[in-house]
Amino acid sequence: MDNTCLNTPNMFQTSGPDHDFFARRCIWVNGPVIVGAGPSGLAVGSGLRGQGVPFVMLERANCIASLWQNRTYDRLKLHIPKQFCQLPSFPFPEDFPEYPTKYQFINYLESYAKHFNINPHFNETVQSAKYDETFGLWRVKTVSTSSSNPSEVEYICRWLVVATGENAEKFSPEFEGLQDFGGHVMHACDYKSGESYHGERVLVVGCGNSGMEVSLDLCNHNASPSMVVRSSVHVLPREILGRSTFELAVTMMKWLPLWMVDKILLLFAWLILGNLEKYGLTRPCLGPLQLKNTQGKTPVLDIGALEKIRSGKIKVVPGIKRFSSGKAELVNGEILQIDSVILATGYRSNVPSWLKENEFFSEDGIPKNQFPNGWKGNAGLYAVGFTKRGLSGASLDAISVAFDIAKSWKEETKQKKITVAARHRRCISHF
Repeated sequence: MDNTCLNTPNMFQTSGPDHDFFARRCIWVNGPVIVGAGPSGLAVGSGLRGQGVPFVMLERANCIASLWQNRTYDRLKLHIPKQFCQLPSFPFPEDFPEYPTKYQFINYLESYAKHFNINPHFNETVQSAKYDETFGLWRVKTVSTSSSNPSEVEYICRWLVVATGENAEKFSPEFEGLQDFGGHVMHACDYKSGESYHGERVLVVGCGNSGMEVSLDLCNHNASPSMVVRSSVHVLPREILGRSTFELAVTMMKWLPLWMVDKILLLFAWLILGNLEKYGLTRPCLGPLQLKNTQGKTPVLDIGALEKIRSGKIKVVPGIKRFSSGKAELVNGEILQIDSVILATGYRSNVPSWLKENEFFSEDGIPKNQFPNGWKGNAGLYAVGFTKRGLSGASLDAISVAFDIAKSWKEETKQKKITVAARHRRCISHF
């Protein structure tokens, strides 16, 4: 384990019925513990490898990037060009398309982990992480389910990196009467393809990138989707004049103020997409980039759903008032006969459920300080993947975190060597 850990079995003695069920042990980590083996955690791991800093990476799933591998639909592709999605020090293969498929991206992440020799502890769920002020150390308690006999482990470390990200848990809002609906209900994280929805009337709740693409996929499989658009939304063309809209925005922001870039993007959107209000899609008062920066709401990049909306194959409907057997009543009084419901209602952080700390993270599990100052807390606590700026934002934070930890780790390691050498000299002087 590269001298990362010191394993001390049976440090904690217990009595009662759980004593035989859990094999308890305590592990000292000579470096940071990274919680999460998604793109954010892998990016931090590569930076630490480059600096020669040992670490332990904990992952509750049985694979890296479990969100991408287990909770995404089949047709998913990266919505922005690959050069804005690559992790530090490892570009995408040249033969990958501009917008890689989810399978290509997973392959890239697995190659990334292999290249930097990152070997997470899979099937290990963090129950709690708490800073011990007496000893100045983090105590990270986990439950491992990698074998037939679950075991509890406590990791002791100086640095803790929270890399579970903004999308750790699905968010499913409560709706009146949903329990009486009687049809099939699932979150978009469990949706794979519209193949099994052939001929069905499906209500898609949510109009972000996932809601739009799920509705499009349902159309392509001869289902009849109705998409709930409860509030205003920015829809932009994925490309403008043959160039990625995202790339164009990044280029313009180097020279122009953000409000002006927003004006230009909205002008192009109007010229290319036309007036969308007549289809039930109203734009927010804030521009797309300003809304993203202030509220974290990502604009929708259209990849074909608008054409289906114009043709009436995707029906746009307002908010839901209540469900009943086989029906959904909308806020405008309209009643829809539906067979299935797909909740494209997004994700949220799970940090508050396990991190026992309330200074650095807010109640909703996001660092209180906004990007670019949200990566470092107190007492060796760090966060990566919470920038609301996608993979590029996570990569920037990962570089900062790895460098900062490496600096502290090298200073402490050097100090320990000086202390040991001084003790050795004193021992020699006695003879």
